[in-house]
Parts: sequence; structure tokens; C-alpha cells
Amino acid sequence: MKANLLNINKIFTDRIFRIPDYQRGYAWTNKQLKDFWNDLRQLESGKNHYVGVLTLEDVSESVYSNWNDDLWIIESKSFSPYYIVDGQQRLTTSILLLQAILEFNKDNRKLNYSTPAEIKKRFIFDSKDDGISRSYIFGYEKDNPSYEFLKTKIFNEKSDFENLDQDTIYTLNLLNAKSFFIERLTKLSFEEVEDIFKKITQNFLFNIYSMSDDIDVYITFETMNNRGKQLSILELLKNRLIFLSTKLKCDTSDSKKLRHSINEAWKSVYHYLGKNKEHVLDDDTFLLNHFFYYFGDKVLSNDEERFGYYHRNLRGLYQSYLLENLFTISNLGIEVYDGAKKPLNLNVDLNVIYKYVQSIKSSVQTWFDILNPRLSDFSLREIRILERIYRLERKAENEMFLILVMVFYEKVTDEEDRVKLLTYIENMLFFSTLVEYRWRLDWDTDDFLRLSIKLASGELNKDQVLNNLHSMWIETLSDQDLMLGIIKNFNSYSRGFYSWDGIRYFLYEYEDHLRKTSKTKREKLNWNSFQEEDDFEVIK
Repeated sequence: MKANLLNINKIFTDRIFRIPDYQRGYAWTNKQLKDFWNDLRQLESGKNHYVGVLTLEDVSESVYSNWNDDLWIIESKSFSPYYIVDGQQRLTTSILLLQAILEFNKDNRKLNYSTPAEIKKRFIFDSKDDGISRSYIFGYEKDNPSYEFLKTKIFNEKSDFENLDQDTIYTLNLLNAKSFFIERLTKLSFEEVEDIFKKITQNFLFNIYSMSDDIDVYITFETMNNRGKQLSILELLKNRLIFLSTKLKCDTSDSKKLRHSINEAWKSVYHYLGKNKEHVLDDDTFLLNHFFYYFGDKVLSNDEERFGYYHRNLRGLYQSYLLENLFTISNLGIEVYDGAKKPLNLNVDLNVIYKYVQSIKSSVQTWFDILNPRLSDFSLREIRILERIYRLERKAENEMFLILVMVFYEKVTDEEDRVKLLTYIENMLFFSTLVEYRWRLDWDTDDFLRLSIKLASGELNKDQVLNNLHSMWIETLSDQDLMLGIIKNFNSYSRGFYSWDGIRYFLYEYEDHLRKTSKTKREKLNWNSFQEEDDFEVIK
């Protein structure tokens, strides 16, 4: 590798940059943005600030020859095309700040002797013969949803496409970063903004590395991108699957189709995880629950002791299972022979990866719908029960009962069966708030997980799952000692009614019941505000 220390003025000389498909999207949030902004503001005049490493990969002619919008600037103006392997978060942030500065400068004044048109031409886009075609100097590959978003919502350019619904958690981060910088720039004078422009273009220095051909870019990505804001397991998994798609011993068209399927699946995943801007879903929590659904019967044993160990440690173990045990180069079409030289097993092949990827793509919509019932096409009964369940469990996304809901909704379409399942779960969750120690119940989270795995694998059908839940519920209600313990706890001075975990749920539901029986049916209570108000306290 060759190393050079350059500012972005020099980095953006006769180069165009693309973020490749194996990269994650823009992941910086306010914490990283505040650090970046503070580094800029606190940098003394005339001093330089080391930003970090920027690792680049040459884009081959066989690839960029398909970049129809960019061929002219590569071939006629001799711009060199590069993929960003490491450092995209910092470089993206720099471009977002420059765009925010251009929007701040409404009077089109020169910034450090550069006109806005010159700045835009160097960092944002260049036009062929000043016409309508654009070659974006920095951006994503075209099939990435962030490509159009960056162009239209960040650079304020028009799109040739209509009715785009491509928001993801990454595009939300792009918009948030731009808004973050605009808000701070509006509090500064023009001279202060000009100083910021000078620092970001001249005094923030990157260590530039150009990768040689003998280095595997996918392995480099995994290694380098564990610095800074750590990659999620879902992000690492995408890179790994794309890497394996390039190593498969199969027809080239199949390899390309698999890579396209991986990109489409992850595009769908990040779309749904970020679809509700008020309730952005965690990517690794989704992957963990899908892991139970897809691999649970292969990983979790019926042996009680082994099941307990794996269940308690699965949040760490599922990463090693996916990335260290299953989706590895050693499992990729490697024939293992016994003494008779007969092939024993081919662990991972084209169909194994393709089937897994399609399952992830299918399941993420179900995951989104059950966590955002008001945005789903569920029946009103299902929506109301799900909302009551989430009022019982404020962090429902992390609760083990949700994997059972996800698997059941993947397998069962009948509304009555779904309502039965949700009703059992609501009843059991409510009852658990009455019990001082949940281990005294006849069921726990392990039971939800076992039922989920057995339903997913086909060991149990929907009726057997519902019968199991019914039996657990009846056994709990029949436990007289447990009932007496609940009464004793509520009569005790230390616990009592006002210390009850379920008091807000109970009062809210009672108020909702009264509302439905009233003449006006006007909603007087909002759950979000009600759960945060301290409208009563325990008197001691």
C-alpha cells in the first residue's frame, strides 16, 4: 500500500468516488457529528487536524464502463474512479458539511476566494458541456437507495424517477447530519462559516491508502471497519455473503444474481428498519430474532442444560455461528472425505445462501408490521392487542415473546388464530406484572423460544402451539399458592398497589374502557405522555 497525507481539496482533484455495495450506509449519529463539529471549531488557525485513514480501491474498466453518467468525465477529463473501502463515514460527513455551507450561503458570496459554482463543481457534481447530464463526484452506486436520496434530498437535485419510497435508517442519518450542520451554521457569522470552510477543505487531513490487487477488499473491509462506529452484525453479514458470492464455483450469471439478491434483501431490510422515523428498529435485534426463526432448531438443543446455556449466551453466540461457523470460506463447497474418499457434506452453496437471503427479505416486513401495527394491514383486533402488549412491555423489541409472534405471523394467516396467540401473550404478560418473582410462574421466556423454534421447524403446528399456551395459562391460574402470594404482596406495605409494575397499563386500559362506554368517546389520555408523568407517589 502507498500512504499520503492529503486534505480533501487535493483528494477531490481529478477523482470520483463511489461507495460499493458491500459497504454499510451512512451510520453516524449526533454523537459522532458533535465530535466532528467540535474538532472543527476548536482547531486553531493555521493548524492541521488528522481525521483518519481513507482507503481506496481502483475501479476496473469492466465496472466503470457501465457507469453511463460518468464515462465522459473518466474518459474525456481523465478522472480516476475509486471505491471507498474505509473512511466513508468521515468523507461523507465532510461532503454533507460542504453542502450545508453552500445552502447557508444564500447570497452566493465567495468562500475563501472560491465561488459556490466552483465548490459545487469540485465536490458535488460536474456537468458535461454545462448541460443537464451530471456526474456526481461523490456518491453511491446506482442500485443503492442512498444514491437517489443523496442526489435529491441532500444535493437538492431533481430525479428522473417518480414515487421513490427508498428511505432507510441510513438515509435518515444522511438527512439528520445535514440538518445538524445547517442548524449550527445558522448561528455563525459569514466570516465564521468561511473559516469552517477553510478548515474542512484545507486543514482536515486524511491518510490515503491505495489498495494493491493482491489484497482482498472484502476481508480488508471487515478488518478496517471495526474501528470508529462499530459495524453491526447485520452489516458484517452482508459483506460476508457478497464475499462468498464472488468465491462460489458456479456459473457467473448465478453468482451475479446471488449478489443482486443480497443487495436487494439488505435494501429491503434497511428500508423497513427505518420506515417509521419515530420508531427506528435495531438491525441486530431483527437479525437475532430471524436467527431463532431460521437456525433455532439447528443450534438450540432439546437437552435442558445445553438449551439453557445456549439461550443465556445466544446474543454472543449467534454472531460466531453466522460469521465464524457457517458463512465461511472453508464451508464454501469444500468437500470433506472419509476413508473411502466419498464426499460427506457440502455445508454452504449457492442455494443455501440464496434461500437464507430470501428468508431475511421476507421476514423483515413481518418484523416491521408486528412492531408498527398501526402501519400494517392487520385487523383492528390484532392492532389493539399488539398495542396493549407493547404498553405492558416498553422494550418489546428485545423481549423473547416477540420471536413467537414473528414466527406465528410468518406461518399463520388466519385472523382468529393470530388473535388467540396475541391474547394468550397479553394475558401472560399482564399476569407476570402481578408476580413479585417471575421464576415462580409455570412458564418463562424459554417456553416462548422453544415454541417458536418448534413451530418454525414444523415440529409443532399452530394448534399445538396454541394448546401449549392454553395449558401453561390454565396451570398458572390453578396455582393456589401463587394466587395467595399475589394477594399477600398487594396487601403488604412495601409493595402495594402504587408500586405495582402494571399500574399504568391497568389505569390506562380502565380509562380506555370508560371512554368506549361514554357518549362522546373522546380520547382524554395519551399513552406516551401518561407513562412519563409522575401523577402519584407512594406515601411512606
